[in-house]
Amino acid sequence: MLRSLYSGISGLRAHQTMLDVTANNIANVNTAGFKSSATQFQDTLSQMTKGATAGGGAAGGTNPAQIGLGTTVAGISTNFSQGSAQSTGKATDMMISGDGFFVTAKGGESLYTRAGSFNQDAQGRLVSADGAILQGWTAVNGVVATGGPTRDIVLSSQTVSPAKATTRATAGGNLPSESPVGTALVRDIRTYDATGTPSTLTVTFTRTATGWTADTPGSTGPSDLTFTDGKVDGTPALTAGGITVDLKALTGFTNMNSVAVTGQDGYSAGTLESFSLSPDGTLVGSFSNGMRANVGRVALASFANPGGLEKNGSSGYVATANSGAAVLGAAGSPGRGSLSAGTLEMSNVDLSQEFTNLIVAQRGFQANSRIITTSDSILEEVVSLKR
Repeated sequence: MLRSLYSGISGLRAHQTMLDVTANNIANVNTAGFKSSATQFQDTLSQMTKGATAGGGAAGGTNPAQIGLGTTVAGISTNFSQGSAQSTGKATDMMISGDGFFVTAKGGESLYTRAGSFNQDAQGRLVSADGAILQGWTAVNGVVATGGPTRDIVLSSQTVSPAKATTRATAGGNLPSESPVGTALVRDIRTYDATGTPSTLTVTFTRTATGWTADTPGSTGPSDLTFTDGKVDGTPALTAGGITVDLKALTGFTNMNSVAVTGQDGYSAGTLESFSLSPDGTLVGSFSNGMRANVGRVALASFANPGGLEKNGSSGYVATANSGAAVLGAAGSPGRGSLSAGTLEMSNVDLSQEFTNLIVAQRGFQANSRIITTSDSILEEVVSLKR
């Protein structure tokens, strides 16, 4: 049989594969995080009809003569260029600006994806549409230690911000210097113990012949307050029940009574109400007690050869021997982009390029089909020689 028949068949198969790859790209034009693929052709083994010879004194060298035996698909490469951003306004939607992959776990297997569309399940875990759980590092007392083993990211309403006992309070404002001796100004401070139970600490400011005194029940003694040109002398403070009340911000001018408690460092326990995502992947929680604290950090993976990753469905990839092992790190570190919340990375499919590829694949398929029909016509002529 003619070699051209088999060359034509190989061309049909290769261009059919190109058509399949292009069709898949177009089908996923609106798939978040999808990366387009491209087909690469190469020729197959060539048949030697005449070998090369070296030149001599009486004759020059000759080149080899070879007949190609068709084409084949050398590979299908993935284009990992950045897709465009689409704003969703949804707090659990995330986008990687730059390199890197989200790390998810499903059925004990680690998967990697660029699709950042996540939702919270009944346990507060961030999961993808197919149930893969987003991985990262959990905060302990507001501190996130990266580099250790990753675990499920959980943003549950049962997440608690522990109470903190009051150890320090501050008072400020003005004590009127024209007040008669014996005048008492009472100010209350709301404080908390280690369990978050609130209580009231009362501070009494009393006018004396030389200035003022500050006292509270259970203190080691009143603190004398003297003023020079309206400014308090020294760094007075009052201690009671393990709480130090800082008084150095007080002033002693006339015709103004504005003394007040300006703050204290304790608070009760609170539950997680909402969260926000920082560009470095840190999840900052807002709690019912008014506090904000880190609750976790999203892990990103990088690979020595991202093109070696194997597509695993659901916009996910798995590592292979040629991709190299996943190297985990935080967003913004070398080899990893930054994160943005309320945004999704769209497909990087270029429709104009894909439709051009459709035309190329179609014409290539047609041209190879002509090889087969032409070869068939020649064989028909050969067969008709015997009549």
